[in-house]
Amino acid sequence: MITRDELTGLILAGGQGRRMGGRDKGLEPFAGRPLVAHVRERLAGRVAEVLINANRNAEAYAPLADRVIQDAEGGFQGPLMGIYSGLRAAHTPWLLVVPCDTPALPHDLVERMVDRMVTRLAAAADKNQGECDIAVAFDGERLHPVVALIRTALVDDLAAALADGERKIDRWYARHAWCRVDVSDCPDAFANLNTDDEKQRLEHALSEGDSGTGGEKEPLSP
Repeated sequence: MITRDELTGLILAGGQGRRMGGRDKGLEPFAGRPLVAHVRERLAGRVAEVLINANRNAEAYAPLADRVIQDAEGGFQGPLMGIYSGLRAAHTPWLLVVPCDTPALPHDLVERMVDRMVTRLAAAADKNQGECDIAVAFDGERLHPVVALIRTALVDDLAAALADGERKIDRWYARHAWCRVDVSDCPDAFANLNTDDEKQRLEHALSEGDSGTGGEKEPLSP
C-alpha cells in the first residue's frame, strides 16, 4: 500500500514555452483558468504535497502549490532537471510527476499510478525479485515519460546522471526497474498542448462533450 502521505505531486512548468511564443505555458488560459490549475485538480487531496517546478513567475504559481521550486541548476535544462529538482524537494518516498500542459488528465490518475506500482511491488515480493522503482503511463501505443511515479531514493543516481550530461528521460528510466501503467482507455487525455491551435482544439472538444478522462474516484486515504 502506498498512502497519500507517502506521495508528493510534482507539476512540471519550468520550460521556455518556445512553441507558444516563449509564454509561460502553465499560466496560459484554458477554459477560464490557467492550464496548471486543471492539472493541480488531479493531484489535490490525493498527495501529501503539491509542488510546481517553475523557473519564472513563481508568484503567479504560488497560490496553486504547497511549494514552488526552481530547477536545481539554471539554463532551462529540460524536464529531467525538473524531475531531479522535485526528487530533491520531496519529503516522501514517492514522487508523482505530471506536466503542466495536460489539462484533460484522468481524475483518477493518482489511483491508477499507485495501483499499478503496488501490484508490481507485490508481484516482485512474491517472486523474490527486485522491486519496481518507476511506473510510466502507456496509452497503448506510446509511453508518456513525464507522467510517472518515481521512488525518491533515486535522487542521487539522477544527480550523477545529470552530472554526466544525461538529459533524456527515457534513457535514465532504462537504468532502473520500471513498469508501464495502462491508460489505453483514455489516450487522448495525455496529449500535450504545445501550440495555440492545439489548445484551442482541445478546449473546443471538451466544451462539446465527454473528455474521455476517466471516472472520478475518492482520493487516497492517508
